[in-house]
Amino acid sequence: MKLFKESLSQPAPDPQLSIVLKSLWYDAKGDWDQAHALIDQLGDRDSAWVHAYLHRKEGDIWNADYWYARAKKTRPTYSLEEEWANLVSYFLNT
Repeated sequence: MKLFKESLSQPAPDPQLSIVLKSLWYDAKGDWDQAHALIDQLGDRDSAWVHAYLHRKEGDIWNADYWYARAKKTRPTYSLEEEWANLVSYFLNT
């Protein structure tokens, strides 16, 4: 996690990162549109989970819940910051 957070000072994500981690990287950099564009057309569960988080962050709860269901997850009740950290930790370790 520490190296991932340190990479946020770079102008672009590490090209070896998975698409979901790249999406979370752009989100952390404040580029929601780029984060969303990376996973918008993907249909796998991991992408759906990140997609859900992004729509929750956007405030589009109905759409977020749709994507959480596609990911077979439940919308968390904890903060967006905690969810981001949990997602990054999970995908760094898979």
